[in-house]
Amino acid sequence: MFVILTYDVNTKRVAKVMKTCRKYLTHEQNSVFEGTITERNLNKLKNEIKRIIDAEADRVSIYELQSLKYTSKERIGYHVTDSNIC
Repeated sequence: MFVILTYDVNTKRVAKVMKTCRKYLTHEQNSVFEGTITERNLNKLKNEIKRIIDAEADRVSIYELQSLKYTSKERIGYHVTDSNIC
């Protein structure tokens, strides 16, 4: 499946969350990761994040897409001049 993960966590925990996400997904921008991931690895990622964050103060959102059939992605900036289809 393809996922998009965003987070808003306390600065004390940002580095740990980022390092954990990088093990499983591609870093797109500041607090955004995306990529194809297995159900098993997604569960591992979620469990690792739950151990890092403070659920009362931090937030992580994971959008799961079962199919990319009707999706497209366009990047504007950072010298990218063409549209990228996921």
